[in-house]
Amino acid sequence: MSTIPAWLDRPNVLTISDLTSQIRDRLEEDFRDVWVVGELSSYRAPSSGHLYFTLKDEESQVKAVMFRSYAGLLRFRPEDGLEVIVRGRVSVYPARGDLQLYTTIMEPRGVGAQQLALEQLKALLATEGLFAAERKRPLPFFPRCIGIVTALRGAAIQDILTILYQRCPYTRVIVRPTKVQGVGAGIEVAASIRDLNEHGEADVIIVGRGGGSREDLSAFNEEVVARAIAASAIPVVAAVGHEIDLSIADLVADRRAPTPTAAAEMVVPQWEELRAHVEERYQSLFTAIARQLLQHRDAVANLQKRLRDPRQMIAVNREYLRATIARLTTAFVRRHEQGRSQWQKLATALNSLSPLAVLGRGYSLTRMIPSGKVIADATTLIPGDSVRLTFARGEARATIDEVSG
Repeated sequence: MSTIPAWLDRPNVLTISDLTSQIRDRLEEDFRDVWVVGELSSYRAPSSGHLYFTLKDEESQVKAVMFRSYAGLLRFRPEDGLEVIVRGRVSVYPARGDLQLYTTIMEPRGVGAQQLALEQLKALLATEGLFAAERKRPLPFFPRCIGIVTALRGAAIQDILTILYQRCPYTRVIVRPTKVQGVGAGIEVAASIRDLNEHGEADVIIVGRGGGSREDLSAFNEEVVARAIAASAIPVVAAVGHEIDLSIADLVADRRAPTPTAAAEMVVPQWEELRAHVEERYQSLFTAIARQLLQHRDAVANLQKRLRDPRQMIAVNREYLRATIARLTTAFVRRHEQGRSQWQKLATALNSLSPLAVLGRGYSLTRMIPSGKVIADATTLIPGDSVRLTFARGEARATIDEVSG
């Protein structure tokens, strides 16, 4: 009797790798080319360039991937919530056994990829402020040199040159021939704008082309062109020949012209109009100067009337000075006489108080010898003291014989 368990005796036992391989082969055979509609979710775009996302509807979801070689062909930017139609094949990712949709084409549902890409780019550039009016620069009034970015053999260059020659024949022009439609046109237009900036002689740049279909004008809706215009140190006029729709180049440029002809008229003044304008300004300036001269002449005349002869002013001042000197002299003499009189009075009064004046009336001054002390009281003396007697004229020495008080 066999001892092998019954479940080990079953045929066709598969490994996990075999199972996932068979499932993958069957799925890829039955679903090698399918179109699926769904809503984008969990969208990721890592640095590898591959796109990872989930497609879902109200009841189900499936993981999906778009490899870099296909992702680079997308004309719009996928984002969560966008309903898309994708083409691809269904397979299994062996490492995890996950069912996965490998997509090669993706289109937004209900709107063209090109239009969606355009709207997304507009929104991005608007958020960055590239359309803001405050960043737009004025055009030079009278440019010495004009740079032109357009096709060399197109109608646009002929229209621009014709108008420039008619309006201002002495203006210098630098033409940077550029491809304006087809694959790579946007890159060439951007490179031409940078070249004119590096050249550095142009005062303004006209970028554009003649009319065409929306597809023909697509180069002027590319991000590389928009950023080249925004980065230009020279003011840029967009002259994309279409009246109805605004291209991104129109929105970023410092000025927008509906046609190349209008752009040429916009960047240079009419020579005859400029000459007439200069003549008008000359006449206005001449009239203003003449008016100022007349006003100044009248002012000088008025000053002359008010200004007196300097000799008269000198004579008047001389008489005033003489009168002042006379008054000062009289006042000084009067003051001197008053001072002398007062001095004499004071001298008389002082003299009356002088001891010498008293001595002159017969009195004498007695002082002790040798101390020189003045004797005012006889009782301070004793017989035998020596004293000096001072008279109005001369002195004498005496000895006290008797004291009485």
